[in-house]
Amino acid sequence: MRKGMFSAAALSFALLAATLTACGDDSADPGGRTQIGVILPDSKTSARWETADRKYLRQAFEAAGVKADIQNAQGDKNAFQTIADQMITNGASVLVMTNLDSGTGKAVIQKAKSQGVTVIDYDRLTLGGGAQYYVSFDNVKVGSLLGAGVAQCLTDRNAVRPVVAYLNGGPTDNNATLLKTGYDGVLKPRFEAGQYVKGPDQAVPEWDNTKAGTIFEQMLTGRPDIGGVVAANDGLANAAIAVLKKQKLNGQVPVSGQDATVQGLQNVLAGDQCMTVYKAIQKEAEATAKLAVALVKGEQGATNGAVRDPESNADVPSVLLEPKPIYPRDVKDVVADGYVTKAELCTGEFAKLCADNGI
Repeated sequence: MRKGMFSAAALSFALLAATLTACGDDSADPGGRTQIGVILPDSKTSARWETADRKYLRQAFEAAGVKADIQNAQGDKNAFQTIADQMITNGASVLVMTNLDSGTGKAVIQKAKSQGVTVIDYDRLTLGGGAQYYVSFDNVKVGSLLGAGVAQCLTDRNAVRPVVAYLNGGPTDNNATLLKTGYDGVLKPRFEAGQYVKGPDQAVPEWDNTKAGTIFEQMLTGRPDIGGVVAANDGLANAAIAVLKKQKLNGQVPVSGQDATVQGLQNVLAGDQCMTVYKAIQKEAEATAKLAVALVKGEQGATNGAVRDPESNADVPSVLLEPKPIYPRDVKDVVADGYVTKAELCTGEFAKLCADNGI
């Protein structure tokens, strides 16, 4: 009698638990299994990961009717690996990830592949990792736009032999290497011709904006004649601008950036930042989701190119998208694209600047 009562109670509890799980968990398929796992890196180095990537990836997977578990490692390498393990254990057949560094990323990829899970490197290639696919923007082209942007702004100011400093991205991030390849390609001939003077050139560990401010302050102390700054993203650019403001040099020293963050766009409108580079994250997310969904369905993913992994020398099948330079006159295009809203961009002092630039 007791055994029968226990079994009935256990069955009722199990059914209730299953019902609650089905109602509350949107990261698994109807059978309770995750189909696609997505690991974002952090929310500190760039606002984009939470404000754009998560949103657009979620929308794309929902539109495709596929259940995805999207989590953010918040810069924690141990958490990154734990999240990956959980996703694989929960049945993900495709893992989309933006690594924190190639060492951690490689360990995750190797484990995933050993369990038959296909890996897509999202936005950032894991060096020597062996991911089956890579989706990103053409980062050498992004770097070229950064270099060309600073050069254009220096020309507009009729600068004579300006000292140009580099505030590079994280030294363990292959994207930072690609970006530098791009802006070096534009600026190195000008250094060699004596048109510009090569200034301080330093990487910012982990793309940390606070460290970037300290590094740039040291640069400016050593070379107070810095006349232009190639900053590898809007966060680093804003760190440099904050230092320039203290010296009342903001607006006089062209600073580049990328990601088209609200802060970056406001700096561009204010004239404190020369330009930014807009990468349509929605297109990147949708391309990634399309590829991942095809792989879940057992189809071969479509790509439009390949990127050479400099560590393994392997060509990784890739989907590469085109970036766009954004000067004050172009900020309205980013708003029209829905990447940022007029309400969040055109606040306070920026209302008039927005109106003046057709926003």
